[in-house]
Amino acid sequence: MIGLSTLLWRRAGIQAITGAILVLVGAACGEDGAGPSPTEAAAPADSTVPLPSDTTAPAPTDTTTPVPGDSVPAPSDSVPLPPDSTALPSVDSLGVTAAAGSHTGILFGSFSMPASYLNSMLTGWMQGGALSPSTILPQLTETRAKGGRAIMKLSMGQDRYVQNSDRTFSLTKWKALVDRFKSVNLDPYIADGTIVGHYLIDEPHRAQRWGGKIISQATLEEMAKHSKQIWPGMTTFVRVLPSWLASSPVNYVHLDAGWAQYGRSTGDPAKYIASEVAAAKSRGLGLTVGMNVLDGGNGSSGIPGYTRGKYAMSASEIRSIGTTLLNQSHACAFIMWTHDLSYFNRSDIKSAMTEISNKAKAHAKTSCRQ
Repeated sequence: MIGLSTLLWRRAGIQAITGAILVLVGAACGEDGAGPSPTEAAAPADSTVPLPSDTTAPAPTDTTTPVPGDSVPAPSDSVPLPPDSTALPSVDSLGVTAAAGSHTGILFGSFSMPASYLNSMLTGWMQGGALSPSTILPQLTETRAKGGRAIMKLSMGQDRYVQNSDRTFSLTKWKALVDRFKSVNLDPYIADGTIVGHYLIDEPHRAQRWGGKIISQATLEEMAKHSKQIWPGMTTFVRVLPSWLASSPVNYVHLDAGWAQYGRSTGDPAKYIASEVAAAKSRGLGLTVGMNVLDGGNGSSGIPGYTRGKYAMSASEIRSIGTTLLNQSHACAFIMWTHDLSYFNRSDIKSAMTEISNKAKAHAKTSCRQ
C-alpha cells in the first residue's frame, strides 16, 4: 500500500522547480468535501507588500482536527512548502504528453499542482498560497504555452492572513491582499481563457474555521464585487455548495459560481450533484465540480488516505463518480483534491483519470458565469 502521509515531503520538491511559485487551497461541503488543514505556509519570499499586522500569529491549534458534523477543514493551500533541492519528475515521466493548442471542454486538474505539471491528462490547476504579484505571470505564461487553464486564489491561501485577532474574517485584510495584483496585467489571460476564475475564499459556511462566525453570503457578494471592480471579466468562485449559497435571499450579481466536491460521506453521487446543480441554477450560479481523491474513498482501494482512517479513491470510484459528475452539462470545471505523485502515478489511477480527463475535454464548454 502507498501511504499518502508523505504528501508534504513530496510537495516540497515543487517549490524547487517553480521557484517558490506554488500552491493552494481548498469548499467542499459535507464531511469529506475537503482535505485536512495542515500547518500554514509562510508568505511568498518575494512579496513586496506588507501583510496585515497579525499575519505572524501562529495557526489556530484546532485547524488540524476535523469537526464532527461539519466539513473537514480546508485542503492544502495551507500546506507549507519547505525549500528542497529534490528534483521532480518531468512531465514525460508522468506518462503523458504536454498539452497544446486551443482549450477544449472544461478544465480538469488538481489542487497542489504547479503549471509545470500540466499535460494532456491534467489540463488545469488551482493555486493560491504562493502566488504573488511577481510570481503569477510566469505561472500563467507557462500555463498558456501548454494550452492549460488556471483557477487562482489571490489572498495568499492561508486563513490567518485574512483573519482578525479573534480569527473572524476580515474583509479589509482580504481586499488589501487582492489589491496587490492591481498592477499586474491579467486581462490577456482572462480574455483568452487561460484564467478560468478567481477563487475568493474557502468554506465560508464553516463557523469553527472563522472564529465561530460564518462569512455571510452578503459578504461573499461584496468580495465578488470588489474582484469585479478590478477585473470585470474574471469569473468569481467561492468553495462552498450552491445549496448553502441558495439558502440566503442575497441576489448574486457579482458572485458567479459555487463548488461541489464529492467525498465518501456525501452519499449517492447522482442525487448529490443533481441537487447542487438545481440549487446553482435556481440562483443563476455556475458550478465547479470535483472529487476528494486522497481522502474521499470508500475503502475499496485499500490505499491509505491523507488522513488517518480514511482512504484514497480506487480507479473504479474515479471512473464511476467522475463520470456521474461530468454527466451534468452545468459543470464548468473539474478539480481534484489534491496532487500526490505516488498516487497519480499508479497505473490504475492514471488510466482512470485519463478516461475522466477525456470526458472533461468532450464536455460542452460551459461558462461558470451564468
